[in-house]
Amino acid sequence: MNILKKTDIRSLSIDTLKQHFTNLGEPVFRAKQVYDWLWSKSCISFDEMSNLPKSLREKLKEGYLINHIVVDQTQLSSDRTIKNTFRLYDGNIIEGVLIPATERMTACVSSQVGCSLSCKFCATGYMDRKRNLNPDEIYDQVVLIDKQSKENYQIPLSNIVYMGMGEPLLNYANVMKSIERITSEDGLNMAAKRITVSTAGIAKMIKKLGDDQVRFNLALSLHAANDIKRNEIMPINEQNSLEALAEALKYYYAKTKNPVTYEYIVFDNFNDEIEDAMELARFCRHLPCKVNIIEYNPISLADYQNAAVDKIDAFADYLRKQGINTNIRRSRGKDIDAACGQLAVKEKA
Repeated sequence: MNILKKTDIRSLSIDTLKQHFTNLGEPVFRAKQVYDWLWSKSCISFDEMSNLPKSLREKLKEGYLINHIVVDQTQLSSDRTIKNTFRLYDGNIIEGVLIPATERMTACVSSQVGCSLSCKFCATGYMDRKRNLNPDEIYDQVVLIDKQSKENYQIPLSNIVYMGMGEPLLNYANVMKSIERITSEDGLNMAAKRITVSTAGIAKMIKKLGDDQVRFNLALSLHAANDIKRNEIMPINEQNSLEALAEALKYYYAKTKNPVTYEYIVFDNFNDEIEDAMELARFCRHLPCKVNIIEYNPISLADYQNAAVDKIDAFADYLRKQGINTNIRRSRGKDIDAACGQLAVKEKA
């Protein structure tokens, strides 16, 4: 008995979809209607495609499917942050966060199931990387968090940060496709400048961002501006030294003219001295940039602690006196393990 394997219809480009409809004996304009349902209207059921004949909807159900993610669990923080556990079509779990603020509503989305980089301070780094997310799985996170924002706070999403589970630049093609769908006029039509992709620092892929002349923002998780310290907390630095990253970032800036954001967690008695700030200031001279000082959110798997408030303030003041645009980012969602570095799926017993 032959069992027809259904095609994930959202994996098809519009041109491929048109060819499929031709093969089905259907008018080509129907493909555009379906594409609009899938990406502009974020439809997850063929039955909802009301402008299609019922016979075509049945034909689509026979040969195609819409693999979509669902909200498995939500947690509400005392500061109104909402953490979501999303279940994927294959049963894998990821997390995404809605971060509400006075001036913006931000979705923090994941790009991989787990992570392969093993950053010592990050909960996700202690997980195995199981697989990359598909473009539609990243897109779905944005759709569901946007819906959540409207339902809970009556405000649509304004910003997206690829700062959840995984390293976006190790899932380059799918991340780029997801951004294309999110920003496209026949997708969610969000502005690229409202999107920030954060990387732990993969030099050759940063150069590729430059070659692709991306319009979204780039953030580098730096956390130390000398190789000895960065090697200790971020093993990726052993193959992507600060010198290599500086060269890649200069290349990226020359191609895009986009300033870069450096994210810097200030750990107690590790990278919180003025000498560390001086090293960071020197690194900042390579190209136009700004620095986000981030409070550390301790995890049970690591011994690192957040630096004292006066140390963080002194660190930021030094950078500002050097003419560097510096912001201190306070933790959001810490009480529900939704803050920066805390996302990790707990294995069920």
